[in-house]
Amino acid sequence: MDARQLEYFLAIVEHGGFSKAAAALHVAQPSLSQAMANLEADLGVALFHRVGRGVVLSEAGAELLEPSRRVLRDLTAVRDTAAALAGLQGGTVEVATMPSPGIEPLTTLIHRFAELHPSVTVSTQAAFTPDEVLSLVRSGACELGLLGSAGAVKPTGLDVLHVEDQPFVVVAAPGGTFEDGVTIRPEGLAGHKLIASRTGSLMRSIVDDITAGGAGTKIVTVVDHRTSILPLVLTGVGVAVLPSSWTRLARRCGAVVAPIDSTAHLHVAMVSLPAHLTPAARAFLALTGSLAHLRTREASTDRPGL
Repeated sequence: MDARQLEYFLAIVEHGGFSKAAAALHVAQPSLSQAMANLEADLGVALFHRVGRGVVLSEAGAELLEPSRRVLRDLTAVRDTAAALAGLQGGTVEVATMPSPGIEPLTTLIHRFAELHPSVTVSTQAAFTPDEVLSLVRSGACELGLLGSAGAVKPTGLDVLHVEDQPFVVVAAPGGTFEDGVTIRPEGLAGHKLIASRTGSLMRSIVDDITAGGAGTKIVTVVDHRTSILPLVLTGVGVAVLPSSWTRLARRCGAVVAPIDSTAHLHVAMVSLPAHLTPAARAFLALTGSLAHLRTREASTDRPGL
């Protein structure tokens, strides 16, 4: 068994089959199949069940998924540590992120990290709930996870770095009843059409709490993909209640952003395993800590964040 075989194994899982994995790895499919056959022979178990032209993970394959990721992660850490002796000159940071924190603070973090470490790649993986972020980090699929939750998270076995608390804002098309930068109360949403995420999501529950007292508030559109929200707002379909991370992007697109006078906040945190971090991931986590300290100081002095 060698690292190449484990890389092939994970690629087949990630891409859902041998042919797609071979194309992604730029290897011939017979070579990939032979490598898997050799690995299965070495281990004495079948990693996949062949179903028609596709494959599904066997029970043994599922059990070996996380250890395989850890082995490759540790090998990467060895290479990156060697490179770090002469400065951080390469590597990849893998970050799982939810949509709103993925706009901000992730944009600021990647911008500053790229300036400090231009040879390191930041790779992000989408997650839509805090549990998905925690799962990706625990499994080793990502080293770091950026999540937003209604309250502070305390996951077992993971380190948690609180980054910031994001208040909520109303995002609306220009020319309507909301004025940019002018704070409104939740009841000020009464009678307005809302664009909201699906019931059961964190964002929807927070929006429902904020708008609970607004008689006549109507949800006209429910979306799964947050990238649909701004275009719908700007075309006049309705208004949206979003974390303040959307403020800069919304204003650049021409939308009006009005703060909501509410106690609700989105708690943004970075989670990580207490070990198995590559030098690049440790550098990214350290930068996150610096940004968190800065934003805490700005909030305490009532200055606008970056």
